[in-house]
Amino acid sequence: MTDELSSIPVERSTKGNEVGDRQEVRHHGDPGREYRAATTSAAMVDRSHRTLLVVSGRAPTRMLHGVITGSLPPDLEEDESGMLRGRMPYSTILTPKGKVVTDLRLARLENGEEGSLLMELPPQGTTAALSHLRKYLPPRFAQLSESDDPLGLLTLLGPGSADLISRELLEGRVSPEELAGLSEGEERILPQPGKFGIRVIRNGDVSPLALDVIAPAPLLSELWRRLEEAGTVPTGTEVWETLRLEKGRPSYGVELDEDTLPPEAGIETRAIDHEKGCYTGQEVIVRIRDRGRVNRRLRGLLLGDAVPPPPGTPIYHPGRDRPSGEVRSTAKSPQFGQGIALAYLRREVEPPALVRLGSEAGPEVQVRALDPESGWILNEGDPGAD
Repeated sequence: MTDELSSIPVERSTKGNEVGDRQEVRHHGDPGREYRAATTSAAMVDRSHRTLLVVSGRAPTRMLHGVITGSLPPDLEEDESGMLRGRMPYSTILTPKGKVVTDLRLARLENGEEGSLLMELPPQGTTAALSHLRKYLPPRFAQLSESDDPLGLLTLLGPGSADLISRELLEGRVSPEELAGLSEGEERILPQPGKFGIRVIRNGDVSPLALDVIAPAPLLSELWRRLEEAGTVPTGTEVWETLRLEKGRPSYGVELDEDTLPPEAGIETRAIDHEKGCYTGQEVIVRIRDRGRVNRRLRGLLLGDAVPPPPGTPIYHPGRDRPSGEVRSTAKSPQFGQGIALAYLRREVEPPALVRLGSEAGPEVQVRALDPESGWILNEGDPGAD
């Protein structure tokens, strides 16, 4: 199945491998090779198309508390080597009706009430998020801006990525074993002159080890060049999306949008802090948690021999003459040895189940539940279950 990825046409940014370029690069000519590197050795993908904003002012932390659903990042701690330790928690911004404006990650740049923060957003959610934040953040206390120095986001993938980052970027001050053992959202920061250091964050959206590096774009461009010369395989968002679907993680603009409630997408345990104070949309979320349930849930589909359908394809459940859901994203999965998909299905379609694609007489495919942390909940004997 890996070789099937090689049939994808080459689509790349006109700026090639320059880290910090806001265009997405689908792949670099050989998706099969890129997938193998990402899962067995080391690959790198430029994800600088994501939005990076600084939140500063007199009280940015206090102002964001009532806007985001998740935990705020704790203060940074310095270890004996001078490295900083922190966390970059996952969160969402909701409308008053509990619908997702965007998801995001938030990191601390400086400690204290007036300490600035770094917000990472998907490009599809940025416009709506900026409009929402400008409405709810008092400008006297919190302002949004881009960094004075252009930032980039480079992700290293695969079992060899921790060794590369330790050796080539962090001066050996953090061991490969420590980097590989980071939990999702945990970060290590090498201070640099100026406000931004070199930040390494564990990314949990894919199954292989994935380490995000956020740093000034020129530094990451130089790192990209050195790593490529050393044999690290450049890859693109096509392989990233395959790995994301193999993990079963939703992405904003695909499975998450302005019509989604967090519990529908299964992100509530990662994105919502039920111990914090009030935030916009909290009443809806608490009501669902305590007294209700959602009408649909994000599920995984094992497509078998069926051709992966386009997004929006209706899904039919036996005994019902109207669609019970729709496909949101698909991939040909080397891990599963078949096509897979993420789809929304009505709550009465309880996994494991069989449904049909496109019509009541369409190809029969299997439904599987998704765990918010570990991903697909597979049956014994399912491809990929080991």
